[in-house]
Amino acid sequence: MKTDVLEELNIKGFVDEAIDPTLDLFEEIEKLKKEKNAIVLAHYYQEADIQDVADYIGDSLGLSQEAAKTKADVIVFAGVHFMAETAKILSPEKKVLLPDLKAGCSLADSCPPHLFKKFKEKYPDHLVITYVNCTAELKALSDIVCTSTNAVQIVESLPKDQKIIFGPDKNLGAWVAKKTGRDLVLWNGACMVHEIFSREKITKLKERHPNAKFIAHPECEEAVLQMADYIGSTTGLLKYSINSDAQEFIVATESGIIHQMEKASPGKTFIPAPPTNSCACNDCAYMKRNTLEKLYLCMKNGLPEVTVPANIIVEARKPIERMLEISASLGL
Repeated sequence: MKTDVLEELNIKGFVDEAIDPTLDLFEEIEKLKKEKNAIVLAHYYQEADIQDVADYIGDSLGLSQEAAKTKADVIVFAGVHFMAETAKILSPEKKVLLPDLKAGCSLADSCPPHLFKKFKEKYPDHLVITYVNCTAELKALSDIVCTSTNAVQIVESLPKDQKIIFGPDKNLGAWVAKKTGRDLVLWNGACMVHEIFSREKITKLKERHPNAKFIAHPECEEAVLQMADYIGSTTGLLKYSINSDAQEFIVATESGIIHQMEKASPGKTFIPAPPTNSCACNDCAYMKRNTLEKLYLCMKNGLPEVTVPANIIVEARKPIERMLEISASLGL
């Protein structure tokens, strides 16, 4: 591989190459999928064009399950870095690509593994459950990984006298503790996207839309969750919006999910919950680093590739597989 290409990837995080403006990128991506036996996995928070070209769209649990069972030779992960790492851990023999290496995660960054290791040492008799939104190194320090879809059920599947450390998301951890009645030791981490919803602005929005259901992701702060008609994972929010008789919804999670909500329920109205800043909706800057152009170039060049050290793969795979086993046994 050319040194200048590697240097550019390290600096920019993506392949920066001119694209013929007459190209139909949707068509070209479909061709590349067949040519390279590649699958495109996209998170609900990706931009609409990427969701529309993906072979599978889902939340962290669904994406993990899909990465574990795919027969493709190449997994193109349109999401953030920890998700691509999870795919590599579950399918180490496959090539895993990420359109932009700098598509990171504020929550994963809030829990450096070396500090968490010291934190864990203070509680030697505790089992460690970590939210999937964390680095491969953190997963390697865990006993079980969970997602917002299965966190409550995983905690409930353990003996009541089992002491538990839950990290890195303190808001999700507090919600799980409340739902299960368990006393969890929480790491003080959070997602910046879910932490900046404005309770005051949401209250005003609810006044303007009195019939709207307010639905929220459990990574939101307690003050916001207290207002919610329904709290659930990204997939849970989507299912609720489909099954509810309500015609209007105020949605407190990353606004990318609204694309799927509108596709599933075209007659309903979806309003993104406002953040405390001046923006109209709440976008994850990391998720939105991926674009259709970067996805095309990534597939065309086979770069950037996500790799995980072999020893980390071995250790990190155990808690992820335990999560998948528990989820399968519970029918999740």
